[in-house]
Amino acid sequence: MLVGHSTLRERPTGCTVVTSKSPFVAGCDVRGGAPGTYDIELLKSEHMVDRVDAIFLSGGSAFGLAVGAGVSKCLEEQGRGFKVGALHVPIVCGAILFDLFLGDWRLRPGIEAGYDACRCADAAPVAEGNVGAGAGATIGKFAGLDRAMKGGLGSFSLLRADGLKIGALAAVNPVGNVIDPATGEILAGARKGRGTGFLRSTGPAGMHPLVASDAAVGTVLGVVATNAALTKTQCNKIAQMAQDALARCIVPSHLPWDGDTTFALSTGSWHPERAELDLGLLGALAAEALAMAIVRGARQAVAWESFPSCRDVRRLPKEKR
Repeated sequence: MLVGHSTLRERPTGCTVVTSKSPFVAGCDVRGGAPGTYDIELLKSEHMVDRVDAIFLSGGSAFGLAVGAGVSKCLEEQGRGFKVGALHVPIVCGAILFDLFLGDWRLRPGIEAGYDACRCADAAPVAEGNVGAGAGATIGKFAGLDRAMKGGLGSFSLLRADGLKIGALAAVNPVGNVIDPATGEILAGARKGRGTGFLRSTGPAGMHPLVASDAAVGTVLGVVATNAALTKTQCNKIAQMAQDALARCIVPSHLPWDGDTTFALSTGSWHPERAELDLGLLGALAAEALAMAIVRGARQAVAWESFPSCRDVRRLPKEKR
């Protein structure tokens, strides 16, 4: 898989493109109540096209869906796409997150950003933090923007001894807090105040109420990719299982105001020699990889203006979910 970012200089926002040198199988699972997506209907198992050329994640809310046209333009120039007679039509799917509160909302990724991210996509280690779709991400908005923190883009991969590979990336922009699933510690989220810990939106009586407000908009966008040979139906199941990562790492997650969406991709280059592929195990590993990518998205973020990062609040008292 090849990954490319485009990050706007004028304000923190951007897009991320995942592609490959050849078409790949893909599936998708949407759990958030306020998704913004691009051509994901074709990923349903019953529909004809079974391979796609690129997946994009973008900031800019619904305006960011224009990124898809730029990705298509780049792929068209490369002669990529679904063959229809003498024509090739690039198959591009994507999803967006809301990051319009940071800087001038009139500046958002569009056709040019999508083109640039697709053009520069490569197999190098994925850049993390305030880049691409994670550039304008924020965490813990349920108590208002003045208590929120900076989020970002994270990546993680697993390699099994028999050659099975699973990679994940996440643009971490939730309404809720980000939790380290290994310890239960809140890594980033809604702050009580300078040096006094974090608010919790759920739990015993007396915790901060979760109230919908203009600031309570968010989304975690995830991509998991494997070299295992999967059908589109299997990719959809892997995407569904990978969403478990959000339940482990984001509290609360899948809210009415979130657009939580996860894609699962298969290059099909690895085939087990002695046994059938264990789809359940693969889905469990995908969820583990995506959980680690979410944690890294919080930890690799860098502060922007009034939004501190995980690195800035490490001296806060450790609190459990």
